[in-house]
Amino acid sequence: MPDRQPIAFSGSPGSPYTRKMLALLRYRRIPYRYLMANSAAVADLPQPKVRLLPTFYLPDEAGALQAVVDSTPLIRRLEREAEGRSVIPDDPALAFLDELIEDYADEWLTKAMFHYRWAYADDIDRAARILPAWSGLSIPDDTLAQRGAMFSRRQIDRLYVVGSNPVTGPVIEASHRRFLEAFEAHLTHQPYLLGRRPGASDFAVYGQLTQLAQFDPTPMALTLKIAPRVFAWVSLLEDASGLEPQASDWTPLGDQPETLAALLAEMGRVYVPVMLANAQALADGAAEVRTEVDGLPWTQSPFPYQGKCLQWLRASYAKLEANARCAVDPLLYRSGLMAIFA
Repeated sequence: MPDRQPIAFSGSPGSPYTRKMLALLRYRRIPYRYLMANSAAVADLPQPKVRLLPTFYLPDEAGALQAVVDSTPLIRRLEREAEGRSVIPDDPALAFLDELIEDYADEWLTKAMFHYRWAYADDIDRAARILPAWSGLSIPDDTLAQRGAMFSRRQIDRLYVVGSNPVTGPVIEASHRRFLEAFEAHLTHQPYLLGRRPGASDFAVYGQLTQLAQFDPTPMALTLKIAPRVFAWVSLLEDASGLEPQASDWTPLGDQPETLAALLAEMGRVYVPVMLANAQALADGAAEVRTEVDGLPWTQSPFPYQGKCLQWLRASYAKLEANARCAVDPLLYRSGLMAIFA
């Protein structure tokens, strides 16, 4: 790709999805131009229908520049348009698990990210002081403080979108601790989720952990206490451009360590019941999602996008050929994840 023009995209260091894509571009050695969101450089570029970070500026079928959001389909587009250093496993069963774990990171771990950032005083204070400064450093102190207060209030008022509230908080925190313990154990066997090279799922997990493990004080302290390998892993994946991946670096499904099953079991324990309850609420036109996770109540507003995610996952499972299903089904049944596809 030596002649490829750099891809322009805008984002922010406080956005886990921006960090997900930035690290992926580095690893894949795809040239890019990183623009800060709300900067003057972005003002004249196309605007997306829904303002999300990151926003990529890519040509449409007619060659006209358009604003594109949503990291998961963006990764698949980059797989088609840029050869080499793929983040999608060759084996269909592994690729399906990679997609499933990516969605868990994007749609469940993000609940922990929002929860910790906007539920604890120290975390709110740090976010209010730092996040607005990323949009403009050379401004008066009082202006920076005002922006921090407004941004914090807006984000706290939006917690209902991701499902963080006094009812769900204990569920989110218990799940995040178990995830850290399971991932820490997994890293004692192999450096990435599915082998010795990172998949899309690694970058999705990494994106959330840039905030949970290395920025927000409360979950960062928890990570340092119980998962030092996870803390180090985040730093290493920030720029993996020096890694030279081989096809053999994907660990075959039958050779995966038992710690992968433990990670999948955590997904089945929390992610599955919430995704199914959200889908049911959307189908019923209900005003609230209500279910139980680990015997504790879960309530949140219905989230249409996560309903679409569930449809996409089911479509991917339906496309698996018989041999791939035979390989992946035992893990799905053991972990409780098959409930999504039954």
